Amino acid sequence: MDKLRIGIIGAGGIAQGRHIPTLLKLRERVSIEALYDVNFTTAADASAKFNIPKVTDSYQELFQLVDAVVICTPNKFHSEIAVAALDAGVHVLCEKPMAMTSRECEEMIEASKRSGKVLSIAFHYRFMKEAVAAKKAVAAGEIGKPLVVRVQALRRRRVPGWGVFTNKELQGGGSLIDYGCHLLDLSLWLMGNPGPSEVMGTTYNTLSKMPGQVNLWGAFDYSTFNVDDHVTAYIRFENGTSLLLETSWSNNIKEDVIENVSISGDMGGLEVFPFSLNYSKHGMLFNSEAAWLPGEEDPSIPQAQNFVEACLGLSEQIVKPEEALQVTQIIEAIYKSSEEGKSVSIQGKGEMAL
Repeated sequence: MDKLRIGIIGAGGIAQGRHIPTLLKLRERVSIEALYDVNFTTAADASAKFNIPKVTDSYQELFQLVDAVVICTPNKFHSEIAVAALDAGVHVLCEKPMAMTSRECEEMIEASKRSGKVLSIAFHYRFMKEAVAAKKAVAAGEIGKPLVVRVQALRRRRVPGWGVFTNKELQGGGSLIDYGCHLLDLSLWLMGNPGPSEVMGTTYNTLSKMPGQVNLWGAFDYSTFNVDDHVTAYIRFENGTSLLLETSWSNNIKEDVIENVSISGDMGGLEVFPFSLNYSKHGMLFNSEAAWLPGEEDPSIPQAQNFVEACLGLSEQIVKPEEALQVTQIIEAIYKSSEEGKSVSIQGKGEMAL
């Protein structure tokens, strides 16, 4: 196979703003053959804008034209379309989160195993230069055994006022499932994806339910806002590591954005954004920051390259579906814990105790 023929399912903002422009930079190995969107006009406009040759009337029709698809639909449809694509013999790169429930994720993994086709999830934070550097440092034993992980994914007054981000039926949640999932996935990957055992979470939508609030990312109807805009969680893992998570679309912080993963190990620690190593040696404390990091500034490029190379059998995929399933399992447990007002135990393969 000289080139991987790719189709795009869902032609909205994330497709036009990230995936299509990125794939067009990989023309030597990729050709975008077709688009599908439930709104034919949206797909037709994207086709004309990016010179994509065909707009199909269904995603099933699109499967007949391509080797792989990128799924950019609302979360509710991820599993349905991914399973259909895999069963049709088509590789899948699905936007995050993997799906709305862990059971849907499991169905996607089962379809991938049946078909032998690649299934990857677009957690692009893993491909940031700082994240790659942190992964190398942890793998080299620079911090020893991770003990405590602190995760922050915070925005100041930036509820997405476009698309369906505040539609719980279509998305399954708000700031956690949309935004916090990125930094949660990154932290789990850096830790080596240990099994979670217990989750305590609290979700809020107080700020976005108040009239007259400033929002820098467009207007939304506060009276119907029913997803989380702020979430905190404490996660305990089977190996003894613990993780503290805070994520928000609407935080009252000084900065516009705070994003970081901080890991304290028994031999040292690290911060991911900006990348630094913190350790003690010779009876002294040291903080080491990298003067230069290799890699692309835009993580979408190595993400797309890895997916394409995995489909062509040239590389191992970096985001494995079993790892993305774990993210959904923890998110599910956080929502369940908040709803019930108590911690949730996760057993064995991620099943929640009733």
